[in-house]
Amino acid sequence: MTYHPQLKRTALAGAALATAGIMVLSGCSAQQGATTLDKDADVTITMWSGQTDEAQDLIETLAKEFEDEHPNVTIDLSAGASSTEQLLQKLSAGFAGNSYPDISYSFGAWASQLEASGRTLDITDKVSEPDVKWDEFSDAARATVQPTGEKTIGFPAIVDNLSLIYNKTVFDKAGVDYPDESWDWNDFRDAAKKLTDAESNTYGYGYSVSGSEETTWQFWPHLWQNGGEILSDDEKSAAFDSDAGVKALTYLQDMAVTDKSVYLDQTDTKFGQLFASDRIGMITSGPWQLYDLVKAGTDYGVTVLPGTDGDHQTVSGPDIWALFDHKDKNREYWSYEFVKWLTDAEQDVRWNVAIGNLPLRSSEVDSAEFKEQAAAYPGLDTMAANNENAKQARPTVPGYVNLSEAIGSAISQVLQGQKDPAEALKAAAEKANEKLGESK
Repeated sequence: MTYHPQLKRTALAGAALATAGIMVLSGCSAQQGATTLDKDADVTITMWSGQTDEAQDLIETLAKEFEDEHPNVTIDLSAGASSTEQLLQKLSAGFAGNSYPDISYSFGAWASQLEASGRTLDITDKVSEPDVKWDEFSDAARATVQPTGEKTIGFPAIVDNLSLIYNKTVFDKAGVDYPDESWDWNDFRDAAKKLTDAESNTYGYGYSVSGSEETTWQFWPHLWQNGGEILSDDEKSAAFDSDAGVKALTYLQDMAVTDKSVYLDQTDTKFGQLFASDRIGMITSGPWQLYDLVKAGTDYGVTVLPGTDGDHQTVSGPDIWALFDHKDKNREYWSYEFVKWLTDAEQDVRWNVAIGNLPLRSSEVDSAEFKEQAAAYPGLDTMAANNENAKQARPTVPGYVNLSEAIGSAISQVLQGQKDPAEALKAAAEKANEKLGESK
């Protein structure tokens, strides 16, 4: 099987595109369809997959299989747009013209905007049924399809998380023991100092200071493990400038400025390349990184993030299958049934696992298909198990991209010794609040 490192696109690009005001989700109500469910009636459901190449081929095969099992159902399946990023604008136009699909792949960052459109289905009661096995999805994945906590607008489609990847060659050369699940952040900092060697330009850790979402989402586990929150409870203001936020950012500043054990990457990509070539001892990254490491022949290992008082919480960027309401009981029923079937473990190992993504469900980690991928890409199984530590979802509010830019810039300046953590976070929160207020 071929590994497809596409998760980084879902985690980062999705957040970057969820800009406030990118669409106005409004328009006339859809025309009334079947008011009474008839499971035997002929029905056509439209699905935008957001996929290309092998992923699209596989999902087409699965859709055909579902049609064969249910001859009255036709799935009008297409990518929906020339790129996944364009689906949001196409959905907006579709809402205005009543030409939107029954099912669409969506970045998780769009979830709040989609729910606010008034066009999504609410399947909360359905997913509570025992045969759905809803608890097999990670907490972050479930939270992403429940953006306000009031409705469930679809199913998780792809999951990921940040794990700790360590370079065994660098560790061995420095005589440092490999990290494991017992590590806390003090252990991490101590190891990074020992791994750093100025003469050979080797660093203990690599961190992005581009100010992008790569910079920002790497920070969230530090914030959460210290008891902090990204937003206030009402999601109207930033909360990351708390004591927990200052403590988290001060820790990173101490590593970068005082210890000088952090390679500060201006590009988002070079730290991965330096790690692969044995110049960085540790990075925090996800499944997309493993393809490059295996290809480069890097001797690496994977474990969970270091913890705070036993909390090894990580961050995830789930994407979703959003379900839309056409006021038609038959389309509603079969849209739900298809996505439920598609995300069942038996089908997911033939789609997500087959293309190299993490399995959606915890029950899939023991499957033969996933074991084969994990054998080819060591550490993939550890990353799958690490989904249990993905306890919280990144916000999906329209103003998140502006919040991300504000704190990303603050983190970058602090790690480069240009600003004080408390002052930088306070200024970033004020800047984020301006945009969060506009998005309400």
